[in-house]
Amino acid sequence: MQTFPLFLSLQGRRALVVGGGDAAARKAELLLKAGAQVSLVAGTVGGEIAQLISEGHISWAGRTFHDGELDGVSLVIVATEDEAEQARVSTSAQNRCVPVNVVDRPALSSFIMPAIVDRAPVTIAISTAGTAPALARRIRAEIERTLPAAMGRLARFADVFREQVRRTLVVPRARRRFWDRVFEGPVGELALAGDEIGARRELIRLLDGVRSETTSTGMVHLVGAGPGDPDLLTLKAHRLLQRADVVVYDRLVSDEVLSMARRDAERVYVGKRRANHCVPQQEINDRLVALARAGKSVVRLKGGDPFVFGRGGEEVEALVKAGIAVEVVPGVTAALGCASSAGIPLTHRDHAQACVLVTGHLKDGSVDLDWQMLSRPRQTVVIYMGMGALQQIASQLIVHGLPASTPVALIEHGTTERERRVVGTLATIEGQAQRAHLTGPTLCMVGEVVGLALSRDQEFSFESRMGL
Repeated sequence: MQTFPLFLSLQGRRALVVGGGDAAARKAELLLKAGAQVSLVAGTVGGEIAQLISEGHISWAGRTFHDGELDGVSLVIVATEDEAEQARVSTSAQNRCVPVNVVDRPALSSFIMPAIVDRAPVTIAISTAGTAPALARRIRAEIERTLPAAMGRLARFADVFREQVRRTLVVPRARRRFWDRVFEGPVGELALAGDEIGARRELIRLLDGVRSETTSTGMVHLVGAGPGDPDLLTLKAHRLLQRADVVVYDRLVSDEVLSMARRDAERVYVGKRRANHCVPQQEINDRLVALARAGKSVVRLKGGDPFVFGRGGEEVEALVKAGIAVEVVPGVTAALGCASSAGIPLTHRDHAQACVLVTGHLKDGSVDLDWQMLSRPRQTVVIYMGMGALQQIASQLIVHGLPASTPVALIEHGTTERERRVVGTLATIEGQAQRAHLTGPTLCMVGEVVGLALSRDQEFSFESRMGL
């Protein structure tokens, strides 16, 4: 986050606009909508800005800016093309710690004017930190198209009952769940449709029902976080993260995915590294049970898919045994995500009629795989968590019949901006991996399909530049 987003109250406060053209008029109108008392400094005025002055909406303070214009001012917007005046006003305002924005000059601005979606009192601001205003406007258009025009009506309706709900439901989690039911159910639909009487009746009925409810046992959702790219989250995963009271997550969950959770959700880290368990699995199971019994909605967020080398099966067994409701939400497993990101087809009519997923280490840290099965021709082998045993894996596959020249790809931090790929053969991959100093989560893919991707795209090995 390059800039800190906030909403500034300007009701009854003074704001200064420098400039007399259309850009100044647009900024002045926004400030007026926010309740500011707007004064203007401009050599000449015309068009819309002149009309605002003649109608008494803004005052024309003078033709030339001087420091005294900033007395009692809470905000300054500079909308003139005079670069010398831009710099002079910016310097003066920042010396006084008065927020200043110079239109299209982020280097001279202490704050950025966002693109705005106005559904008062609901306001959405979009910023690209001054890098791409046109993109911010495009995002605003997308939101404008999808957000109901009556959203403000729903917010005003909720405000009427806010204090009553707060007194009735003293536990914050209970209030949050109640409002979720309001906005997602018939109450919200009636309010959006303009039937305020029906919405009031339904809300009171719902509140009476909630008041009589006793604390119930919560639920655990085992959610696949995917390989790292937040865009690969399922819609259901995103929805559950927004509703969760607690998110229990591990090392393979990217920061970008974790940021999708509700801001006030409790976060519990139970990260595990190979042969170095931060929290033992039994303790994780017990913690999930305890959180659910406390009535909380829990998301157990697991890298990739919960049921592909994620020990999700063990956690489901523990929760079912304890009588806890559990739901499994699949995620894009690393094999699928990394293959797509790298352009490697896991199966191909001419090169691989099967795909085998295996883990490179077992419970005791040793590797004991069906090497004969893995060494069959015309298949793709994807090895999870195999970096610690890469030399043993490569040598065993060669011993059991795969040519030493079989292509191998190592993909670190697959699908993310930090993704790196090292491409080699069974004979060379260990040395190449050592030279690349791969330290993050890395997937190993073995088979002709790796060579197929390389022959199609010579930049396949991109960052490491280690090709076949």
